[in-house]
This record gives sequence, C-alpha cells and structure tokens, in this order.
Amino acid sequence: MSLNVGVLGAGSWGTTVASLIANNTPTQIWGRNADTVREINEQQSNESYLPGVKLSKSLKAVEEISDVIRTADLIVMGVPSKAFRETLIHVKENIRPWVPIISLAKGFELETKYRMTEVVKEILPDHPCGVLTGPNLAREIAAGQAAASVLAMEEANMLGRLQPIFHNGLFRVYTNTDLVGCELGGALKNVIAIAAGMGDGAGAGDNTRSAVITRGLAEMTRLGVAMGGRPETFAGLAGMGDMLATCTSSLSRNHHVGEQLGQGRKLDDIIAEMNMVAEGVKSSKVVIEIAEELDVDMPIAREVYKVCHEGSTARRAFRGLLRQEIRSEADPG
Repeated sequence: MSLNVGVLGAGSWGTTVASLIANNTPTQIWGRNADTVREINEQQSNESYLPGVKLSKSLKAVEEISDVIRTADLIVMGVPSKAFRETLIHVKENIRPWVPIISLAKGFELETKYRMTEVVKEILPDHPCGVLTGPNLAREIAAGQAAASVLAMEEANMLGRLQPIFHNGLFRVYTNTDLVGCELGGALKNVIAIAAGMGDGAGAGDNTRSAVITRGLAEMTRLGVAMGGRPETFAGLAGMGDMLATCTSSLSRNHHVGEQLGQGRKLDDIIAEMNMVAEGVKSSKVVIEIAEELDVDMPIAREVYKVCHEGSTARRAFRGLLRQEIRSEADPG
C-alpha cells in the first residue's frame, strides 16, 4: 500500500529527499517561496539549491503547508534546526493521529539544547519520530551518485515499514535503533568539519586534516556516549561516514565556513554570502555547554567555539591545539 508523504522544506536536502521518495510513493513538498514551488511543478528543478538537477516528475510542490500535512501518512522535516519548532507547531495543527515524523536536520535547538527528535517528542508526544542521517551531500545524491544513509528510530517495527520509502536505486538506506547516537553523530560532526576546513584554508596539509578528523571522531564519540548513544554507532555511517564526507568535501557547508575562516575572513562576511545554513557554527556553542555539563573534554570543538563565538582566529585555534598536553591516544583530549 502506498503512503502519502509530506516533505516540509524545499532546500537542497529536503528537495533531494522528496525527489527520491516521489519515485516510490505519492509525495508533496512544501516550500516558503512561491517561485520555488512553481519551478518544481513546472520545470522539475530547484536551481537555487540544486543547479542543473532534474527532479522526479512525480514530485508535487505546494505553497500551503496545511495542504501537505492534512493528507500525509508520513511527515519529513526538511527545515533547518532554527525553524524546526515553529514549523512543527504548524504540523500539530493539522496532522492526523500517529503519523510518523522523520527529521533531516543535523543540529540542536539553541535555547533548549534539544535534539530535533526531542522537540518532536515535546510537541507531538504520541507520534513516532526518527532521523535520516549519514554521509549525504545533497548535490551528489540529487545528481544520481551512489550514497548510503541511516534511518534511525527507536521502534524497530516502524523502521521496517518506512525503510522502503527512502531506499531508492543507488541511494541505500540502512536502519538503526540507536536514535540518540545517530542524531548526535549528524549534529556533532558539523563542528569538527569547521575545524578541518580551517586547517585546509590555512594550508595545513593532509596530515593535519587526518589528525583533526581522527581526534575529532574521538571527541564526538566521547560526548555521544555520555549523552546516551552507543559507541559502535559513531564508527558507522552516522558517525565516521558522515564525518569523512563533511570534513573533506568542497560541497560541505561547514567545511566551507572553516576553510574561509582559515583564509582569514570574518565569520559574518562568510555567512552573509551563503544561501544555506552551516549548522556547526551555532551548534558549537551548544556542544561546549553540554560537554561542560557532562565533564567531557573536547579540545577541538572548544577551539571552534572560540573562533565562532569569542573572536578567536583559525591560527590561534591550531596554536591552542598544539599546546594540548601529550598523552596516550586512548585518553581523552
């Protein structure tokens, strides 16, 4: 039986996922911009976010959010973390009972430090929720290149029902019941990607990048496990896989921000030029606050926080990391 899917948010990743799902089941996407909605319907494209990509002819775009929600058997949240709660309130006004909600966002709610599924559980406690996450660069997937992702929910039976909706050709979707770990992997790696980008922008070299990624993965795992995730999750697609893609690709928004910072540019100027959100900038503040509460040492994330929120520079950040005490690789820090 086909399910009606509603995707909220017509950015690069929301549009990509909607186009993939539309090949499997009836799918509508809601976008704030009327021109984007018209373009998707009339030209099967979204040039602002996915230049040169042809979308599924089966995908239908809608301007009125309630029209999408009322008929949906599954809601996919493709909006960034800063708009998540506001959009979810609209969902609550129109959603039918027990409809699952899947988040695509990789960040935290700044005021509460909540993961996105924690926001769902607060506003819509009777609805199953989960995340789609992994090394998923939207432009590559939209262009038809092979990729793998993880659909994570706590309800194993629900996972089995929803997995075929997302799985599509070269886009392989695996399942995981470690919702906390998978969601944290997607949020935490953005901060490390900024650090990797700063090194690349400053011309630090491949050895430095490898060290940042490896030690950053150790930091991410320590905090993720302290917050309730399973350690093996961070060695998989939602952890190491996503970290590698985000820390090395020119398509990564967070790596781009770090690279520009490494070249000496001001953060405000970098952000002003971007039409998409680099979640790691704001997430770095939440990450450090949580790490302090749980007494988890995260030296790389702390230096990123200093650059993004305390006026430090990439050069100072790497000096700070070099001043770290030498210890066993198995020790934190």
